[in-house]
Amino acid sequence: MTPFLKEITLLLKRPFLRIHHYFAAAGLVLITLHPIALAIQLTNPAVFLPNLSSFHLFLLYGGRQALIIIYIALIAVLLRRKAIAYWRPFHALMYLALFFGVVHANLSGTDFLQNTFITFTFNILFAVAIAAFALKRWQFHKIKARKKKA
Repeated sequence: MTPFLKEITLLLKRPFLRIHHYFAAAGLVLITLHPIALAIQLTNPAVFLPNLSSFHLFLLYGGRQALIIIYIALIAVLLRRKAIAYWRPFHALMYLALFFGVVHANLSGTDFLQNTFITFTFNILFAVAIAAFALKRWQFHKIKARKKKA
């Protein structure tokens, strides 16, 4: 979302940070409900623990790592006023969490395995998120270069 701050703010007529926080809160609730429902269904709280027995199982159950990383990033954001210089790298962990989540969905997601359209859509969305991250880094680089010249 961040490479398109101006466009999103103009389109939705709300401050970008508020929109970002609404999406983040909704995503956090939904992504947390998934393993909770699975733990209840399986009556097994181990669904929250990463599986380190093999690389394949580590990726297959990548949603577990993603959830842990998401909450680490959330804690960093909540502490951003106290750790101004450090919160951004922790918040950037969300891209790693997205990677684990998408790999997990591709390897074990029931909807992904049965519906090519959903698989295609989510993988394209992941690629767009990575491209937006790269675009934002490039925008920051250009701004720093301009400031350096001035």
